[in-house]
Amino acid sequence: MHDRPVRGKARSSGADGGFSPFRRQIRSNNDQVARTLGIEIMSGVYPPGARLPQESDILLRFGISRTVLREALKTLTAKGLITAKSRVGTKVLDAAHWNLFDADVLAWRVAQGFDEKLSTDLAEIRIAIEPRAAALAARHADMAAIAHLRHCIAAMRAATESRRQFAEADLEFHRAIGAASGNMLMRALSAVIETALLESFTVSAPDRDLAELEAVVARHEKIVDAIEARDPEAASSAMSAVIVRGVGSTADRFVT
Repeated sequence: MHDRPVRGKARSSGADGGFSPFRRQIRSNNDQVARTLGIEIMSGVYPPGARLPQESDILLRFGISRTVLREALKTLTAKGLITAKSRVGTKVLDAAHWNLFDADVLAWRVAQGFDEKLSTDLAEIRIAIEPRAAALAARHADMAAIAHLRHCIAAMRAATESRRQFAEADLEFHRAIGAASGNMLMRALSAVIETALLESFTVSAPDRDLAELEAVVARHEKIVDAIEARDPEAASSAMSAVIVRGVGSTADRFVT
């Protein structure tokens, strides 16, 4: 019933070692330049230890000013992808330095393809955090928060037109759990990983099989029931059951 994640492929830099063509319809501001270079770094176009091309080459490629380029490089430096030193140039850092809890960096990683490694890593961090968030929500959620969770359940149940529609409703549910926990760090973490979650949920969302859709919704509804009943243990258990379902050949698959 579920599509398998599509494995990402590194973008080619061209046979002559130069740049791949830049899409001119995308605005050439510092954010877009940082995104393009960031994705190329993370996909291996520029491996760890490699130098980025000369400033003049980057300026020509993107058609930008030196000010815009400086801001883009500052962004990449702050996110742990590069380091710039005088007389050495701008070097690409190893993946160990990348800040994957930065929303942009995580989005760039997802843009390469939602492979099994990323899916597993995401599931493991979710299972470490979200059941606890559900337990806290059972202690702290007020009636307005519970009403919002019920609204999310209704939206999931009504999302029969597309996998994306269901995924967006699913994502809003999990974000609402983070908010209802009353823990601002959990809420912030939910916001950071929302891009990856949306892609994960789109992959794992049920097809237009209404029986399966209802089964998925019912598992989420158990979380809300436990929160409303002020039962932290049941809320945590129900959340764990939602995140991890592995059966037979799909034992390594994490679905909502």
